[in-house]
Amino acid sequence: MMKTKVLDADGLRRTVNRLSHEVVEKNKGVQDVVLVGIRTRGEFLAHRVATKIAEIENKNVQVGVLDITLYRDDLHGRLDQPELKSTEILFDIRGKVVVLIDDVLFTGRTIRSALNALMDLGRPSEIQLLVLVDRGHRELPIKADFVGKNVPTAREQNVQVALTEKDEEDAVYLVEQKEKEDGQ
Repeated sequence: MMKTKVLDADGLRRTVNRLSHEVVEKNKGVQDVVLVGIRTRGEFLAHRVATKIAEIENKNVQVGVLDITLYRDDLHGRLDQPELKSTEILFDIRGKVVVLIDDVLFTGRTIRSALNALMDLGRPSEIQLLVLVDRGHRELPIKADFVGKNVPTAREQNVQVALTEKDEEDAVYLVEQKEKEDGQ
């Protein structure tokens, strides 16, 4: 396996800073804006964006966390039980502009699941999507409103986001799966 760093800690910090400014600019402030991070790394990114927006606008933005496990379409046929975590959205999303936040946008299936989960909680006035990395290969017609970095990938490649809240560093890696050698 070969890893190539495509974003270091400073680059990630600058990207979150830029994305936070874009959210404020697009919404002409943060009056009715709430942030909802998809577990796990989307949650941490949402808190970082909220902190930055508080610095920019001098207003706190509510942050919620969404667990989409039961909404996934790839659980059927798996033998192991999915690990359920809790959704923690302690505010009403009805009539709000919900900025849904995730680390990597790939096929769009995670976002579709998140949209279904959000709609079960209420009807926001608008849902916007913020992702740290868009790697392409969409299977559903889903497009992010805010993209930190476009990282074109081959299908067999992976994008790994490391955040200090869960990992030991802030970085984004492109991971190449090494071809198996003959005879293995």
